[in-house]
Amino acid sequence: MTHTPSHILITGGAGFIGANFIHHLATQRPHCRLINLDALTYAGSQAHLNTLIHPNYHFVKGNITDRSLVDTLLKQFDIDTIVHFAAESHVDRSIEYPQDFIQTNLVGTFTLLEAARQHFLTRSQRSNRFHHISTDEVFGSLTEEAALTTEEDPYRPNSPYSASKAGSDHLVRAYYHTYQLPCTLTYCSNNYGPFQHQEKFIPTIIRACLAKQPIPIYGEGKNKRDWLYVRDHCSGILSILEKGQLGESYNIGSNNEWSNLELVKHICSLMDNMTPQSFLHQTLITFVTDRLGHDWRYGLNTEKIQTLGWKPQVSFDDGLERTIRYFMQLQNSQ
Repeated sequence: MTHTPSHILITGGAGFIGANFIHHLATQRPHCRLINLDALTYAGSQAHLNTLIHPNYHFVKGNITDRSLVDTLLKQFDIDTIVHFAAESHVDRSIEYPQDFIQTNLVGTFTLLEAARQHFLTRSQRSNRFHHISTDEVFGSLTEEAALTTEEDPYRPNSPYSASKAGSDHLVRAYYHTYQLPCTLTYCSNNYGPFQHQEKFIPTIIRACLAKQPIPIYGEGKNKRDWLYVRDHCSGILSILEKGQLGESYNIGSNNEWSNLELVKHICSLMDNMTPQSFLHQTLITFVTDRLGHDWRYGLNTEKIQTLGWKPQVSFDDGLERTIRYFMQLQNSQ
């Protein structure tokens, strides 16, 4: 059954992926009313949306665990679609502050689901959606030889972050099966692109190159990840919102695996060309003690979402160059 979003609540819309999704909707679905609920923690910034031109965009500062606020927004704006990005998402932080991840990722998702369950009952004759953004990390680590992860593979989360996301996924599935809440769910590969927080891997590499500071690499740098340009992720979410099957989950990836060391060297090479220096940026590479519980490899099989007509459009080098330019402009503006 197809769905035509009209009044959309985006949680975490001032964050990295959420802000990119709002920009994507503003250009691709300009008729939609967009409500952005964000707590503006360290990872969110209204500056990400300073250039947004959209007459029906509304920002609300607030927490997804605030049931009264969520209820008010759903009713006030007659929300028919919830796209749930809001989450604590940094693995290192989850190791140090796991309680924050349980509160936001589990309790926050539960609060949204309960509010949506009650609100959608008042719209029972109209089309509604609750779309939940998950991560490939809930499936745990792949070996070098393992096949790409499918949507039906078992969960094996290995960090407080991935465990909290796995728990929220199970809540979404339960609300679909128990209450027939119209839900869809996506797992994504590692995203990169404009607005990403500086603590993440690719921004860390770029910023170190620009500052001529050491580029830290965990262990021997052999851990592998699939890298997805954020706007490709956004187009995939929109495809599933409109054409995905209720109760189903979909992988969004790009079949673009790189070891951490290979990726650092590649970005250094791009930086050599874009910002020539008297030295090669690779000389900044520094190996540091490995992360606790560091998963070896992630990779997603995307055959299912391709049946909806989606595939990534941005090449890796193009996406990296766009990302490098963004952080160069950000540095120059500070």
